[in-house]
Amino acid sequence: MYIMLSFKKAGTNDIPLIRELTFQIWPVTYKSILSPQQMEYMLERMYSVPSLEHQMRTLEHRFIIGYYMEEPAAFASYSPQSREAGIYRLHKIYILPSMQGKGAGREIINHITDEILQDGATILELNVNRFNNAKSFYEKMGFEVYRTEDKDIGNGYFMNDYVMRRQL
Repeated sequence: MYIMLSFKKAGTNDIPLIRELTFQIWPVTYKSILSPQQMEYMLERMYSVPSLEHQMRTLEHRFIIGYYMEEPAAFASYSPQSREAGIYRLHKIYILPSMQGKGAGREIINHITDEILQDGATILELNVNRFNNAKSFYEKMGFEVYRTEDKDIGNGYFMNDYVMRRQL
């Protein structure tokens, strides 16, 4: 069964909804990858109200919310990484566990690709944890490992990621 999503641009007034979705998705998605302490630290660091406001206002991340039958089911954010080089970064893509495996991820990436192609994008780049099963989904979507990255995020925690890229 494949689902069809509708998309809405999200702003600061949507932060409570983004946080609600995050707290439904993250514990399921990362329970086998992150300790409860690291998950709590990362959620506060990346999904607190001030952090999301900063991402939207200062860093100019574009957020979208995906709706299935008028119910919020997913969200994503993206921004130019290097406008001159046409590189855009997919910062976040999260789908409710009950909606995963039904084509929602493909719809979100296709929607974002359509948006950024209008801005002259030639590459879409993302990070994925090296132990995250989503890597195989990204490969099916045409992404390839560009490099590995170990990023110190503070408090003794690291993000051990693949940086993946897709030519548009």
